[in-house]
Amino acid sequence: MSLHPQLHAITERIVRRSAASRAAYLAGIDAALRDGPFRSRLSCGNLAHGFAACGGTDKKRLRGGVTPNLGIITSYNDMLSAHQPFETYPEQIREIAREWGATAQVAGGVPAMCDGVTQGRGGMELSLFSRDVIAQSTAIGLSHDMFDAAIYLGVCDKIVPGLLIGALAFGHLPSVFVPAGPMTPGIPNKQKAEVRERYAAGEATREELLEAEAASYHGAGTCTFYGTANSNQVLLEAMGVQLPGASFVNPEQTLRGALTREATVRALEMTALGDDYRPIGRIIDERAIVNAIVALMATGGSTNHTIHWIAVARAAGIVVTWDDMDQLSQLIPLLTRVYPNGEADVNRFAAAGGPAFVFGELIRAGLMHGDIVTVARGGMADYAREPRLQDGQVTWVDGIIRSADEDVARGVDNPFESQGGLRLLRGNLGRSLIKLSAVKPQYRSIEAPAVVVDAPQVLNKLHAAGLLPQDFVAVVRYQGPRANGMPELHSLAPLLGLLQNQGRRVALVTDGRLSGASGKIPAAIHMTPEAARGGPLGKLREGDIIRLDGEAGTLEVLVDEAEWAARTHAPNTAPAANDLGRNLFAVNRLVVGPADQGAISISCGPAAADGSAWDYDAEYELGHDAAAADAPHEAKDA
Repeated sequence: MSLHPQLHAITERIVRRSAASRAAYLAGIDAALRDGPFRSRLSCGNLAHGFAACGGTDKKRLRGGVTPNLGIITSYNDMLSAHQPFETYPEQIREIAREWGATAQVAGGVPAMCDGVTQGRGGMELSLFSRDVIAQSTAIGLSHDMFDAAIYLGVCDKIVPGLLIGALAFGHLPSVFVPAGPMTPGIPNKQKAEVRERYAAGEATREELLEAEAASYHGAGTCTFYGTANSNQVLLEAMGVQLPGASFVNPEQTLRGALTREATVRALEMTALGDDYRPIGRIIDERAIVNAIVALMATGGSTNHTIHWIAVARAAGIVVTWDDMDQLSQLIPLLTRVYPNGEADVNRFAAAGGPAFVFGELIRAGLMHGDIVTVARGGMADYAREPRLQDGQVTWVDGIIRSADEDVARGVDNPFESQGGLRLLRGNLGRSLIKLSAVKPQYRSIEAPAVVVDAPQVLNKLHAAGLLPQDFVAVVRYQGPRANGMPELHSLAPLLGLLQNQGRRVALVTDGRLSGASGKIPAAIHMTPEAARGGPLGKLREGDIIRLDGEAGTLEVLVDEAEWAARTHAPNTAPAANDLGRNLFAVNRLVVGPADQGAISISCGPAAADGSAWDYDAEYELGHDAAAADAPHEAKDA
């Protein structure tokens, strides 16, 4: 099937917009390769330090410098269920490398924090910035220049985007991402959500709530809902940097270990020392980034990736905007219903056909680039296949062409919705995003008075005191990157969901974040410019009428223009906090960019000709203008 003309037009627009920065990035990759195998650049003293602690065979191979050495970047810790399985992976990878006449070393570890543990707590204000710390930590690990390829062990929220940004800083290295898989099913997500709402209403005890949560999050592996962690895995496959079908194999399955073996072998085969050199910086091109966004829309994935994948693209010299994402969402049909967009967990999604089924449908319909180079030998066509274990070896078989469960996954000819899961909202309050796929059609628009707070905890207190109106739009401002690190506000979902269940019309407007588990209420999130940058949210007052229309893509406050223009910005009344390490991130808050540019607090992507950080601001503004100008022509062409 030929590529859909509108997908082609959007991709070409991104290519044109990114021409200069992408060329500078690729030139850096070429320069990094110019002097041959990397360890040969090291002095004798440098190299001796690099293999001093190795055993006999490994030391001999590293000393010779003509066999591949894999650098392992790991996010292992044993507090987080998703990353606990990685404890044993380095030794497995080392043994496999030895069998192939190569070596592997843990190059470094990166922090891995859990939004589930920090939800509603002060530590959540470190969450988004942890992505940038992970990218820097990755670079530190690889900076020793001892490696011919890299393996990245990571799964969850900020960890995978951070690893990707760090990996792209070493774009000349072939790289394979290796997941640990989801935990097996616990209690149904719907049942867990019901207990949360009953607890918010005072109808369930803390013991009942803890029992439900423990029955849901019960073992090793990622949480089973389709949040940021599991969206990460699908997007990695869509870009071709993780093995086909590797995402949703449970940690305890024999196939899981076999896939890790296969990933190690592929990393060894792709080095510049062989004849199948595939550096990650060339694999992740404009088409791969578009594939990731397409997969996000088709599966109703995490809203966090509207921030993260802009940052990932930028790390590869590619400029992507929310306008691109919005147009792709309007083109791509919604093919899955996985919690919170439905009742199924990711294990049931995998059983219904999983990413292989979805990718096959999209490629056949011309809605995904099927011609990109990937870590899999056969390119994107291999990602419409599923892994099987045969005589201890991984083989791939063709994925199903009809869904095994149409309540969970459907084909392009019978989608759940004709458009994808996200929509860009525009209006006099700025630009924001809404996850439509999680909201039932009857709740996608609202006109109601604003309840304005500067901290989410205040909303809970107003509810407890009986002071919330029957219908309202909760405005939680000063939650953006510059204000406090842009924490997730998922802790508000049980309260607002409870009120909606009572027949009240409610919505959320915020410059903060919500995760892939953003819930069933209409939520305009990631508002930019944020209040702390002088954004219009700072001018809102209690009782202002707000109109949100998710289907039309509009969000506005209904205030007389003259009065609106005369208003001043209200100060941030949320208490400042320096505990839990928040004081260490003051510089990040000061320099961080806006959400629609990836909320990046570090230098990211190629350097400009004078060695300074690339100036993306003008390119982003041109991106918005070009997207708006191109849209009617693309629709006509389609």
